[in-house]
Amino acid sequence: MLKKLFQSFRSPLRKPQQHTRTTPEVLNSSQHSLQRSQFSRYAVNIVERLQNAGYQAYLVGGCVRDMMLNITPKDFDVATSATPEQVRAEFRNARIIGRRFKLVHIHFGREIIEVATFRANHPQDDEEEDSNQSSRNESGRILRDNVYGTLEEDAQRRDFTINALYYDPVSERVLDYANGVHDIRNRLIRLIGDPEQRYKEDPVRMLRAVRFAAKLDFGIEKHSAQPIRALAPMLRDIPSARLFEEVLKLFLSGHAAPTFEMLVDLELFEPLFPASSKALEYNPTYTHTLISNALINTDLRIKQNKPVTPAFLFAALLWPALPAKVLRAQERGMPPIAAMQEAAHELIIEQCQRIAIPKRFTL
Repeated sequence: MLKKLFQSFRSPLRKPQQHTRTTPEVLNSSQHSLQRSQFSRYAVNIVERLQNAGYQAYLVGGCVRDMMLNITPKDFDVATSATPEQVRAEFRNARIIGRRFKLVHIHFGREIIEVATFRANHPQDDEEEDSNQSSRNESGRILRDNVYGTLEEDAQRRDFTINALYYDPVSERVLDYANGVHDIRNRLIRLIGDPEQRYKEDPVRMLRAVRFAAKLDFGIEKHSAQPIRALAPMLRDIPSARLFEEVLKLFLSGHAAPTFEMLVDLELFEPLFPASSKALEYNPTYTHTLISNALINTDLRIKQNKPVTPAFLFAALLWPALPAKVLRAQERGMPPIAAMQEAAHELIIEQCQRIAIPKRFTL
């Protein structure tokens, strides 16, 4: 499909706190706007059952953040002291998934609630590391993350302060370990811990920072933004299949146009789309206008609940890199149509080395 399309075609408000608190700020029901009736009844039921079984359990992350912003969450996640095996023992409709991050999916018809065990920090340098639970590569990127811990340790392992909020629908309290409520009110994306270390642990966090900033219309706090340009090349080491999923999240969530602007500004576009980045450098007005207009149209279609295919998205993002390849093929004596076909094939092959675009979107 891609080949057919080719042929037819903010500033910071305060200094960051580098670490979470061991004792959270506790907001009771009179201090926040959340109500348990707003959350998925299945997610609330899971929390109640786990608590009744003697485990700690909370609604966590994006669903709490979005509710505080009056945004309807797409997913509801639960964090608990129960291990995946213990969760599965409590719910017959549960299935353990994942290897890098072991999770439990509990099925209620078409709705799936994701349950994660509290995680701890990884062993460092002189500490013994069990490779069956935790491993890193030489650059510090986490390859496996099944080191379980306490609620406090789990809060430290969260990526951004706005995602380190824990809501107990039984007591109706919010536990805030990282000043996340403050950053929500001030519309800031802030990493928990040392930004450079956290990005090295998982370079995709740089893309997540951009995605949340674009989606929520937040600014990236300056200390969290500062290392990104230098560390952007680390995205080249991320598995191409994972980057495909991340790119879909970036550009098919209704905020593709501002996402593109931020990716270019933070030099994250080049490791994702090297050929188009080169075209942006050599022919900035044409390339920027073409991609921006396509992404504005994409955002509009999503807001109108109209379909947008990944094939169109990748065609729009890669098109600016095509003319130079077509010209080179024609200079070798190829006729125009054959030159276009060869250039498109070559460009897709090159791009799939960075982002694994499934064949159903390229044929």
